[in-house]
Amino acid sequence: MKEKEKNKMEIRFKALSINESFARASVAGFCLQINPSLDELTDIKTAVSEAVTNCVVHAYSGIECGDIVITVTIFETSVKIEVKDFGIGIEDFSLAKQPFYTSKPDQERSGMGFTVMESFMDSLNLENNKEGGLKVTLMKKIKDNEQKAKKLG
Repeated sequence: MKEKEKNKMEIRFKALSINESFARASVAGFCLQINPSLDELTDIKTAVSEAVTNCVVHAYSGIECGDIVITVTIFETSVKIEVKDFGIGIEDFSLAKQPFYTSKPDQERSGMGFTVMESFMDSLNLENNKEGGLKVTLMKKIKDNEQKAKKLG
């Protein structure tokens, strides 16, 4: 059964490292309305930080700095977070998702961004945008809300 959307927000900002903390705090603040546990909120913040950092470091490499758009959709028992850039995109998702793979080894990157996102969220999906760039979709179930929904349903 598909969950009904309860609330939604979108923010747009420049792909600058200084905006990573703004993105993390904004998404976390919006997610508070579904009452996540402290651990769940920390997971969400960590995954958003990784997604935004990936955009800052990789999306606009060699081209003018562009924008990042984050859309957060709140459902009864889960949250969906889409982080989208309009940069160079990724040619090979399976390679990019391998632990320790980085396209910037000269910058001492760990290559663990997607691995971290996957470990902290319930699902991760990568998709190249029609208008260029990448969309990362992250899903997180809120356990206490799931249990409440099962009792009511």
